Amino acid sequence: MTTPTPDLKTLIRRLEKRQQKKQATTALIAGTAVLGLTVLVAPLFGQEEEVAPIAIEPAPVVMPASDAFDEVRLEGKAAIVYDLVTGETLYEKNSRSQLPLASLTKLLTIYAAAESIDTNATVTMSDTALLSEGDNGFSAGESFAFGDLARLALVSSSNDATAAIAESAAIARATTGKNMLASAVSALGLSQTYALNGTGLDESTSVSGGYGSAKDIATLSGKLLQIAPEIASATINTSISIRSREGVLHTLPNTNPGIARIPNALLSKTGFTDLAGGNLAVVYDAGIGRPIAIVVLGSSRDGRFTDVNVLMNRTNEYFAGINKQR
Repeated sequence: MTTPTPDLKTLIRRLEKRQQKKQATTALIAGTAVLGLTVLVAPLFGQEEEVAPIAIEPAPVVMPASDAFDEVRLEGKAAIVYDLVTGETLYEKNSRSQLPLASLTKLLTIYAAAESIDTNATVTMSDTALLSEGDNGFSAGESFAFGDLARLALVSSSNDATAAIAESAAIARATTGKNMLASAVSALGLSQTYALNGTGLDESTSVSGGYGSAKDIATLSGKLLQIAPEIASATINTSISIRSREGVLHTLPNTNPGIARIPNALLSKTGFTDLAGGNLAVVYDAGIGRPIAIVVLGSSRDGRFTDVNVLMNRTNEYFAGINKQR
């Protein structure tokens, strides 16, 4: 079972120490007279652009906090920008609409498992788990520490790994996988969420493996950061490598190719199926101890990254406006 969990501010301070090694140093332009300071924010997702010559320009006008989210245009059907500390919704679009979750369902599965089994508990890859869509190079009978396999499951969105974890956790609780997930939903108070399987894969051409709202996923992301910080924080890495108890090394890339360009990232999870379209959940620190969850549902494969990028930029403008007004 899990040990007592830190609050989000304590967790962020821990994660910031790890992220300092990854973040680029901010360049400060100084002279005998301070003429101005311009912060250049590159797109968080997409291709890196060539760096233009630095020119000293007048500081940009800061958008007032109340106007930061005006006229936001998103491809996604639903979205939310949610302050995990205050519980305030900074922006929402159909945030309580129940939509297919695709692999965002894996956040719920890992949360339920972390509540049921110890980090070092052994999870064995069964023949049934290996029937899941996708091949991540596992072998039947191969075993892993739960914490290691959970990190890989979220970073690479592995269906095999998630199915094996769901099986082991359900056995530990002497229940079925669906009942285990339903219990976690109830305990978290996720009013729009339910799961038919632990991976989020579509059950058929008309039924998704998991449903939920942008608001529920924002809440779930914050809770996972609290109870399993070492698992959740692995999702900000560009790849994941774990070794089975049999000594086999498995290395897989992050399904969010732009994760390295998200400043102060705390958590990232992608999702995509035919029914769901493109989904993405990101948590990042918008200020010291200010974790913000951004969730987009029902976008496209590429549009989910653009949508979150737009909302993150607007969120930064929102906090810049608040700081200026103080």
